[in-house]
Amino acid sequence: MRILVVEDDEKIASFIVNGFKQSGFAVDTAANGEDALSLCAVATYDAIVLDIMLPKLDGLSVIRRVRHNKSIVPVLLLSAMASVDNKVAGLQAGADDYLTKPFAFSELLARVQALIRRASHVAEPTTLVVGELSLNLVTREVNRGSHRIDLQSREFALLELLMRHPARPVTKTMILEHVWDYSFDPQTNVVDVLAHRLRSKLEKGFSSKVMHTIRGVGYVLKNP
Repeated sequence: MRILVVEDDEKIASFIVNGFKQSGFAVDTAANGEDALSLCAVATYDAIVLDIMLPKLDGLSVIRRVRHNKSIVPVLLLSAMASVDNKVAGLQAGADDYLTKPFAFSELLARVQALIRRASHVAEPTTLVVGELSLNLVTREVNRGSHRIDLQSREFALLELLMRHPARPVTKTMILEHVWDYSFDPQTNVVDVLAHRLRSKLEKGFSSKVMHTIRGVGYVLKNP
């Protein structure tokens, strides 16, 4: 999947780009509206993350030109403006979604993935499967093989996050965003405590490990 990120704030752009790269996306960037249009003219994107307030050409003008060229690429607008009128203006200009700053990357990622699924007409799965592990998003039932595993809500949320990124490292920052929505200090050990609890439940009674620690990074779920 290739995404275009159009953001003139270097810190925000770096935060978004690193997050998407860690999630397995290829990412191009532009710091103004004109460069964004130039990239759209020569490359095909699965989604565009577009700030509204941009130099040279604002985000709404970029969307209008993209749609004028008959492109149906999903576009998610970013803006510090949270009023209903601003959101309506963005959607009427041709955006598919609107996210207000500040935001958690996990929410941005989920929204972009949803836009890509809708654009490709791929349905959201109701069950996630990684090796022996299965997680039902509807009934919230978790099994390892034929063994039922009872999880608390945050344990379930962490396992869901790990299963959506199989064999890929999930950082502690991503876990804080997904499970606690930044309600805790990133220096706290709550992530380690939660991960230890989840690992104990997943591996109790089994000789093989499925959840692994990556020092200084976070955790990864792998087939035993």
